[in-house]
Formats: sequence, structure tokens, C-alpha cells
Amino acid sequence: MKFIRFSLAGEIGYGVLQDGVINPIEGDLFNNYKILEKTIDLKDVKLLPPISPGKIIAVGLNYLDHVGEVSAAASVPEEPMTFMVSNTAVIGPDDNIKLASYERRTDHECELVVVIGKECFNVSEDKALDYVFGYTCGNDVSDREIQKKDGQWTRAKSFPTYKPLGPWIETELDPTNLDIQTYVNGELKQNSNTKHMIFPVARLISFLSSFMILYPGDVIYSGTPQGVSPIKSGDVVEVKIHGIGVLKNKVI
Repeated sequence: MKFIRFSLAGEIGYGVLQDGVINPIEGDLFNNYKILEKTIDLKDVKLLPPISPGKIIAVGLNYLDHVGEVSAAASVPEEPMTFMVSNTAVIGPDDNIKLASYERRTDHECELVVVIGKECFNVSEDKALDYVFGYTCGNDVSDREIQKKDGQWTRAKSFPTYKPLGPWIETELDPTNLDIQTYVNGELKQNSNTKHMIFPVARLISFLSSFMILYPGDVIYSGTPQGVSPIKSGDVVEVKIHGIGVLKNKVI
């Protein structure tokens, strides 16, 4: 099912989307909820980020081709390379990415984003996907100059608007074989498949839960493939993941 978060007449709600029609839900998205018979047309609402994350965990260098793209001297990680990003950076579909600097290089990064659905700690890899609520598209917008200067990545990736999410959460999906792409102004920039991840989603969840508790609503940006490139004011960036949809944002 596709779960969306939306605003209508000043009220925020969740719903299930099918064929352009929303059935609102009431109750706890991660526990007991009821799908209402009432319907709302998708074109009548503003789509919001499909989740307001409790915390954002991101993964670096998780596609082999991207490792070489970052640096010829970079080596393949022996364990997932993880870091935290501020949840104040999140925006939704059709929201604007506001560049923090016109001078510094800022890149797009398409990523499969995992939405945790159940509290987990120290879970095994073979059970890890049982704790997933669903998946959505993400753009890990990154200030490359600050990233290089700091040597760690939190500041470079936490500016307001630098974490687009959406357009919705797809719950019926196999994360191990999904085409993932980025288009900038209609031009294909990134084109890969999640089967090329060095550490697949189940491994990431098992690893992360070995040292932190994951709660419902936490999200994991699972890494980006080769093809990252600079974005500038006026660009339109689209992240497309097969089985989910398209996350579109303009850069200003």
C-alpha cells in the first residue's frame, strides 16, 4: 500500500493512496489504524514529507561504483559507514531545495529511504526486514566543500531543505532489486539498482540496531550510486525509484 501524509484546509493527516484517490486513516500509523471510507482527490491536497522522522541515519559509500567516484584512493568499507543528519533538513515533494551557498558545490544524491515500523535493537539480518514499515525516495543533498573540510558529513548534509523525502511510503516492496535514478532538468544523471548496494537494507538495519535503538518513524538513507553532480538555482531534480514513484524538487 501507498501511505501518504498530506495537508488539507490547514489540517495534517495520513491516508492510503490508490488510483489518485486518498482514503484517510485514523489512529496510529505504526500500530492500530483504521482506513476510512471517506475519499479525497489527490489533486486537492498538498503532499507533505510522508513521515516526520524521529531521527535520520544515513549511509555513505554503499554502492561500489560510487566509492571510486568519490576518490580514487577510497577503499570499500568493511562495515557500513554511518552518520546522523538533522531531521530539520526534511522537506516534501514539490518543496524547494534552498541552496545554503551559491559558491560552494552542492550535489544531488538519489537514495532508497527505509522507514522503520517497529522498535528494534540488536536484530539479526534474517529478521531485520520484519521491522520495516516501508520505503520512500530520498535526495541526500550534500555540500561537498564543507563535507571535505569537516572530514565528517553531518554539517554538510543537514542544512534546511537538504533532505527531500517522498512522495509516499510504499509498504509492499522488495528492497533488493529496485531501479533507482536521478534526473536533473530531464537529463538522466544517476542510473543504478539497489542490487548493487555493498550492504543491503537488511544488513544496514541489523548493523545499526547493534548499537542504537531504532524506533517507528526513524528513517535510513541507504546510500547513493554513481553519477552525483552539482545542482544550481533553477534546476529541477527528480529521484525515481521503481515501485515507489518520483520525488520532484526545484532548486532555488
